[in-house]
Amino acid sequence: MTEQKVAVVTGASSGIGAATARRLAAEGFDVVLTARRTERIEALAKEIGGRAFTLDVTDRAAVDAFAAQVGRVDVLVNNAGGAIGAETVEQGDPADWLAMYEVNVLGVLHVTQALLPALRATGDGTVLVMSSTAALVAYEGGGGYVAAKHAAHTIAATLRLELCGEPIRVIEIAPGMVKSEGFAVTRFRGDEEKAAAVYAGVAEPLTSEDVADTVAWAVTRPPHVNIDLLVVRPRAQAANHKVHRA
Repeated sequence: MTEQKVAVVTGASSGIGAATARRLAAEGFDVVLTARRTERIEALAKEIGGRAFTLDVTDRAAVDAFAAQVGRVDVLVNNAGGAIGAETVEQGDPADWLAMYEVNVLGVLHVTQALLPALRATGDGTVLVMSSTAALVAYEGGGGYVAAKHAAHTIAATLRLELCGEPIRVIEIAPGMVKSEGFAVTRFRGDEEKAAAVYAGVAEPLTSEDVADTVAWAVTRPPHVNIDLLVVRPRAQAANHKVHRA
C-alpha cells in the first residue's frame, strides 16, 4: 500500500495558507499546518484531519525542533510572509524592513534547510516558495516588501540550480492582487479603511482559494514536470501598476 504523502504548509492559520491546507487535504495529502496562532491551526487541523505545530519560522531553533518531529515530508509550501507599511524608501522604518526580511526570506531559508533531508529521502520532493508579483517588479511604497520578495524569488531560483539532478522540484508561485484575510490590514497597521481602498472598484480580485488551487495544481503535476515560476493575477490586473477599477 502506498504511504500517504505529507505536505507542510507554513503560515497556515489564515488566508492563502489556510486555503492551501484545505485544498491539499482534499487532494489526499496528510497536511501539517504551522503558524504562530495555535488555536487557529489546531481548529483547522481538526477540520481537515491534519496535524498542527505552533511555529515561528524566524526562530531557527524552533524550526529545527519541528523538523526533528515531523517525519516524512513530500511537499513544503513556504507560505509564511507578509508586508508591513507602505512608506517610501526614504521614509521606511528599518525595523519594518528587518521584520519583513526575517519572515519572507530567512523564514523560507530556515524551513527549507531544515526539511531538505526529509524531502530528499522521499525520492520525489517538492519545495514551493510563495512569492509575489512584487518579487518581479518594483512599485512605489513597496520597497521593503519588494526587496524581501525579490530575495525569496532568488532563493527559489538558486535552489533550483543547486538541486538540479536530485529528485526535488522547486516551484515558485507569484500572486498578484489577492484579497486574502488580513494581508492588507496588517500592511496598513490595522487601518481597515486603507486596507479596503486597495481593492476598491476591483470587481474580482483573486481569493485565497484561487491561489490554493494554483498551488495544488503545481504540486500534483507528474514528478518530471517542474513549474519553475507561475504568475497568477486577477483578470482586472494587467500589471502591478495597471488595475481596472469600476
